[in-house]
Amino acid sequence: MSQAQYHLTTAGENALMLYFDQRIDPAISALVQQACQLIRAELTDDIIDLLPSYASVLVIYNPFTTDHYQVQAQLRHCLKQLQTGSHTQGKRVELPVYYSEQSGPDLTLIANSKGISIDEVIQRHQAISYRVYAIGFAPGFAYLGEVDPLLQMPRLATPRAKVPRGAVAIADRQTAVYPAASPGGWNLIGLCPVAMFNPNASPVMPVAVGDEVRFVAIDKNEFLRLGGELPEPELPGNKP
Repeated sequence: MSQAQYHLTTAGENALMLYFDQRIDPAISALVQQACQLIRAELTDDIIDLLPSYASVLVIYNPFTTDHYQVQAQLRHCLKQLQTGSHTQGKRVELPVYYSEQSGPDLTLIANSKGISIDEVIQRHQAISYRVYAIGFAPGFAYLGEVDPLLQMPRLATPRAKVPRGAVAIADRQTAVYPAASPGGWNLIGLCPVAMFNPNASPVMPVAVGDEVRFVAIDKNEFLRLGGELPEPELPGNKP
């Protein structure tokens, strides 16, 4: 193992941004997770928030208890302990999914474009453990990667005006679960009954950056039993 390379820059009056090599890579994601643990241990109560992403960490500190120069020195000190090749293990999370043409209106599109059956699309989506690389776009929207290369799909040319809560989707080499109803341009393949963001729960999200997610198929009855809700069918002429 060797010491990790990083770049530290100012990101605001009480924030610093830590950058690693800018690519989607499990090894870089592991460095991000390792850095967050070291920073929390070093800065303790001086931290307001840490926002990890694919290859960076935004450090927001309390300007009433410390200052930019002190935080920068503390970060450089603790980040000397970063080691490439080390593996920081997140928790493993299983998310149930009701895969069907009713709950996943783009399953047929993916199957036809790849020359495979809908069952194979579902099988391939379940066969991989996905790393949580980032959380953003909306609270609880976890970017998971990377999908089977055969399932890689571009975003829809025309985004939907409303994607239902719990929609499981694919875009490029990533997959995700929509935590709330919203516009969206990803390819929809199923529905997950698990709440991806609940401000009244602890923790508020079932996954965090660095976790490993596995999707598990369930049938319609199990989906409804777990609290899932099927979207109302679109009426003719109401498509965006």
